[in-house]
Amino acid sequence: MKKTILIAMAIIATSIAANAQEEKKESKVIHLTYKEFLKKVWDFEKDPNTFNYKGKLPAVIDFYADWCGPCRRVAPIMERMAEEYDGKLLVYKINTDQEKGLSSAFQIRSIPTVLFIPMEGQPMMQVGAMQEAEYKKVVEEQLLK
Repeated sequence: MKKTILIAMAIIATSIAANAQEEKKESKVIHLTYKEFLKKVWDFEKDPNTFNYKGKLPAVIDFYADWCGPCRRVAPIMERMAEEYDGKLLVYKINTDQEKGLSSAFQIRSIPTVLFIPMEGQPMMQVGAMQEAEYKKVVEEQLLK
């Protein structure tokens, strides 16, 4: 009986450890500040009239706020896309409460707002939450074509 209890406890401990490891998994979503945006995406201070993307991969930028319900529904979608398209697409997040300068520069009036940036051409903006399949469709058809 004691042996069975010890085995059961070992199984439970292993399961808990595995779950803890999974929870510690690093996110592939990159949170951007104003300065990082200027370096990694577009330095609109130097050239405000011409969009010149600095990235090496197409990008999706999620403008969000922690208090926003629809933003919280979009967050796991962005996490899954960052994982699924790792090495093909960059997924960024910008907290509109913390980065008011970026929110103002992009005239963000409603969140979530998602900016899709192809390697060539102009970025596309989507205001409001969409379903995961819709985000993936834009990524596949507009960014990874």
